[in-house]
Amino acid sequence: MAEQQGYKRINFFKGFLTTEKDWNDAEKYHIEKRKLGNKMLHSPGVVYGYAGDLRVAARARGDLSVEIQPGYAIDGQGNDLVLFDAAIKNISPEEFRLPQTIYVVLRFYEELTDFIAYKENLEYKGHRRVLESCKVEVSQTEPDIQREVELCRVYLEKGANRIRDARDPADPRANEIDLRFVPKAGVAGSFLPPALKLRLESLLWQVRKGALEYARRGVISAHDVVQATNTAIMLNSTNLVDFRNVFDIFHLIVECEGEMALDVDVHHPTIAQKKEFSDFRRHVEILRGLLAEGKNNAEAYQNMMAYQAKANEIATAAVAGEKAVIQVDEPKKTEAPKAADIKDWEGVKVLSAPKESMDLDGLTWLLVDEIDILNKESEDKHAFNIKEAKDSYRSRQKLKYPDGTTIEATGRAHVGGFAEYKIMNLTPGRPVVILRRMDYVYGDYEIEIQANGKPVTVVACQGTDRVHRWRNWPMMISADHVTDSVITIKQVALTAGRDVNMFHIWVYQPK
Repeated sequence: MAEQQGYKRINFFKGFLTTEKDWNDAEKYHIEKRKLGNKMLHSPGVVYGYAGDLRVAARARGDLSVEIQPGYAIDGQGNDLVLFDAAIKNISPEEFRLPQTIYVVLRFYEELTDFIAYKENLEYKGHRRVLESCKVEVSQTEPDIQREVELCRVYLEKGANRIRDARDPADPRANEIDLRFVPKAGVAGSFLPPALKLRLESLLWQVRKGALEYARRGVISAHDVVQATNTAIMLNSTNLVDFRNVFDIFHLIVECEGEMALDVDVHHPTIAQKKEFSDFRRHVEILRGLLAEGKNNAEAYQNMMAYQAKANEIATAAVAGEKAVIQVDEPKKTEAPKAADIKDWEGVKVLSAPKESMDLDGLTWLLVDEIDILNKESEDKHAFNIKEAKDSYRSRQKLKYPDGTTIEATGRAHVGGFAEYKIMNLTPGRPVVILRRMDYVYGDYEIEIQANGKPVTVVACQGTDRVHRWRNWPMMISADHVTDSVITIKQVALTAGRDVNMFHIWVYQPK
């Protein structure tokens, strides 16, 4: 008869003669049940909030070594990995074929300890304890979450003599510590004290109420503040918000408040001129500074709550007495056809997923063609090439749009020279807008656009953004240059020494 499947506990009774197998089975039962709970109730990774969170940092010695702070993690098998003391890990470049990515990982291991042998009978001997521990190790293969937890990775160049902390954590460079791939273990429930949770809920409702007052007065971006607080209120009601994520949640709310302040400055001067609103803008900048410090403790939380409460109070005071906007339907007037204007595409720059059809200020634009960069079939079809560049390279980036959406994309870049490609499916006599997904950390340059060998326009890619780096940069070709269903585009770099990159190209024409 087949043995029954299941977890068997040891059952003691009078006269039960135990052996070492019974005791080991008893221990195994509890170990396996604990691992089952870990696997089923927590996602594997670093458990934040314990000791130093296993954070990896460069050492002041200026060598190829890193320091790992104490902390706790769970691997994919449900093993507990506890590092009680800070550890130093040296990387020996002669052990690897550089350049390559080096991974620092934490692995579970067991070790027999407390050996004893009885002199009276040497058959009776063995280890009285098993030490459950973990080791920090260096690997050159992609970490497997089932048997190890990644703590950091470093792309190490040949000849490197120092590892540094990343200047930009969102975009680490060679020989810099990359923490973007560290898995976070799931934790059930919130560790926020009830009083602080109640204060958070009350404040979110106040921010929502204040934003609604601006929305009723025609401030369009105030709706984003309302939606951000709605989401935060819902998350808080699920009992999942605490110091691990509350600062990330408020980052979105504060950024939306900043956009609302800009909207008021541009479109609602009577509100913007008030002293209270000037104070509101100042408090938003203070909140941005607090969040940029990256602290996630009770003191930082209290400061954030206090400044947000004050910001909401003075923002509400700024619209006191201002009349709400009442929409009145007016008779429709016959207007001349709307002319295409590149300014209408300003809002499209931050869209994480441009649509096949977009209504922009009275014109409906349809997607007629697109180029998937680094897709050989797509590039060949459009005769895509980079020529005469001082430098060109391929890249794969996982970056964010301003709305927080993360997109991973492959692309090409060139320094100097030009990129050339064909766009198809065009209707002659209609303007064309070419939308280029770009990494906006490399901004502040100009490019010249030519169509079928004739100069069309100069596009200025002004500004940079080191946090939300994706942008869709538009450039327009006027209708008189669209003389056929296929035209050849030449994108010439004008600014010396700047990276002109492209990760996807969309082509639109008005309906």
